[in-house]
Amino acid sequence: MITQVKGIVGTNWTTDCCNRANVNLSSSVGHLKSKMHFSIPETEVRSGENGSTYVAYNIHVNGVLHCRVRYSQLLGLHEQIKKEHGNNLVPAFPPKKIFTLTPNDVEQRREQLEKYMQAVRQDPMLGASEMFNSFLRKAQQETQQIPTEEVPLEIYLSNGQKVEVNILTSDQTEDVLEAVASKLDLPDELVGYFSLFLVREGVDGGLTFVRKLQEFELPYVSVTSLRSSEFHIILRKSYWDTAYDSDVMDNRVGLNLLYTQTVSDIDRGWILVNKDQHRQLKSLQEKGSKKEFIRLGQTLKYFGYIKFDPCVTDFPEKGCHVIVSAGNNELNFQVKLPNEQMKEGSFKVTRMRCWRVTSSQVPVVNGSSSPTPGPCSSAKCEVKLELAFEYLMSKDRLQWVTITSPQAIMMSICLQSMVDELMVKKSGGSIKKMLRKRHNGPLHRSESQQAVKSPPLLDSPDPNRDQIVKLSTKLSSVSLRGISASNSANDISGNDFHGNYAFEGIGDDDL
Repeated sequence: MITQVKGIVGTNWTTDCCNRANVNLSSSVGHLKSKMHFSIPETEVRSGENGSTYVAYNIHVNGVLHCRVRYSQLLGLHEQIKKEHGNNLVPAFPPKKIFTLTPNDVEQRREQLEKYMQAVRQDPMLGASEMFNSFLRKAQQETQQIPTEEVPLEIYLSNGQKVEVNILTSDQTEDVLEAVASKLDLPDELVGYFSLFLVREGVDGGLTFVRKLQEFELPYVSVTSLRSSEFHIILRKSYWDTAYDSDVMDNRVGLNLLYTQTVSDIDRGWILVNKDQHRQLKSLQEKGSKKEFIRLGQTLKYFGYIKFDPCVTDFPEKGCHVIVSAGNNELNFQVKLPNEQMKEGSFKVTRMRCWRVTSSQVPVVNGSSSPTPGPCSSAKCEVKLELAFEYLMSKDRLQWVTITSPQAIMMSICLQSMVDELMVKKSGGSIKKMLRKRHNGPLHRSESQQAVKSPPLLDSPDPNRDQIVKLSTKLSSVSLRGISASNSANDISGNDFHGNYAFEGIGDDDL
């Protein structure tokens, strides 16, 4: 017996990430991380093994159920954190109750636990701790009731090819990434240049990025729990600055992966090419000139950008349909106005003063979302996600711009990582060293996980290994049919508002 109880209708959570323009770079470097959005929007009354009932708190990450836990489990985590880090660093935890909880008590505890999880995650030390991440991984595995065992897992490349690796169901994201790199012969020093992404493939071949897989989740469990063949895991580069392409291209496997991604992005219409550029690319591909192909690709519009599904914005008018692209330290908007007129422009990351991501539950009436939030107890609800950022339109004028999209959180993560790169570079650091350090060392399996040994993931040398990246020859001229969404992030510096803002067809007076 499972009884689900929704949380308060309306805004379930708002990320506490509205950062002001003056960021202290020296103290921020090393503490940056992709923004993950934790919430506990609902509880469930579940039956235990002995027939008793208990309240389970459903922890959602980025709007999706990650795990369900009992109060006692979170209390145990809290006690561990206190023991390791001391009382001063640990946020307040909701106290125990002597008597049976009333529905109001459960709701109050849900809110308190949600704030607690958000506070722990947002703390640079606690949120990145192995204690916290391992708790979430174990809870995820227990929630999905997947035992620890050796299994094959298919990881897709950009061109649709699959690489099968033997892993444990309890292997975390970095373990799986290293296993894939080993299978492909990608050197250890380049592993950090790539990441695993959970994507959904449409019937038309379109690709929707759900999220970048994180250190607190188990990739096999994450993709298996969705119970749909539409979802799979893809390997893709995880940096934005094209200057790092040179590092990747110096290696044969890295070159093939980057080449495949470039060809694939052109095929999908994510990178725009005209007829003359198409002829040049076709010629380079026929010659097998991969580096030259990529170099030409770097000069094309939207190279290295991520595109998302169609969404809605309130800029320059409320209710406008928009194509948003994230890349080159900006959000590019291709807006369709209510009068059918198309306009295009960019929002530079360095001109964003602060941002937020919000989630709310909206009742679905007759198959469509109701514009007015209402009770969800007797009606089907869907989660509404919004990304809003405050932008310096001109020297003395700031304006909020909102994007409504199911991928708002993925957008936020993308822009956060752009800012991470800018801040590291501005502080004189090297992202190359940061990436290599992150992926230096052995697999992070626990002793209990190591009890199940996997066969070697590295095949014997294959003279045809170069062909593992089989490239499409379908390079066609594309139009502005792709759509993308982006994320928002902290600002770089109050003096760095040098980004160029201009909408074609929109003058300063129109803004």
